[in-house]
Amino acid sequence: MFPDRTFGNYSKSFITDLPADLESEQARHYRETLTRFPEEAVYIYSFKENRMVYADGWDEILGYKDEEVSMMTIVNITSPEYAPFSHELNDKALMFIQSRTEDLEKYSFTIELKKIHKHGHDVPLIVKVGVFSSEGGKMTAIIGRSQVNRSLKLGSVMRYDAYGPDKSKFEEELNKQLFRHYAISGKEKEALAMVAKGYSLKEIAYEFNVSLSAIEKRIFPMYKRFDVKNLSHLVSFAYDNHILP
Repeated sequence: MFPDRTFGNYSKSFITDLPADLESEQARHYRETLTRFPEEAVYIYSFKENRMVYADGWDEILGYKDEEVSMMTIVNITSPEYAPFSHELNDKALMFIQSRTEDLEKYSFTIELKKIHKHGHDVPLIVKVGVFSSEGGKMTAIIGRSQVNRSLKLGSVMRYDAYGPDKSKFEEELNKQLFRHYAISGKEKEALAMVAKGYSLKEIAYEFNVSLSAIEKRIFPMYKRFDVKNLSHLVSFAYDNHILP
């Protein structure tokens, strides 16, 4: 159905092109119990069944009928400029969560990107993917929510965030590979926003109740990543690339 595109090999080994049976008792239960907001699409993918088990709202935001949407569909309709980063983020997040055995349902991540509508145009989305269920310390299903946000100004820098009981470790693991891309985490963006307001690194450390070295580790790696020379240059880069409003 879709052209062959390179994406995360690790994630690829866990997903299929099987859509949900929306007439199943399971799907009817989700339809009755899950909240879906306007201009939002939801899916649940089961690793036990190796298929999509629920999909709702995809026709509204991307033109695909819910009964035809598979996990492979969602992966393959990522806009090409965002696909490599998105696929690697999926890989790293899946690897990290699979290394955990407790509080799995508390882990999730978000990414801002564009998906390709069935009619060919790009749609700006905020995508959140989290653990939906687990058994015996192993993740059994994920839930994804894609919300249209027409006010998003997406430049060349990928924006993402990680959540969970061990948020710092989660983000650290994501960062190990993702920074070969132009990317910025929510934690880095938070610190950078305070730099733009004129706070010193020492003041930012005080506001976040962390050490000065912790703030330096958020800020200084961005110099090399974005090829800037100093804080003023970094802030200008952030505004020019829609990292900061």
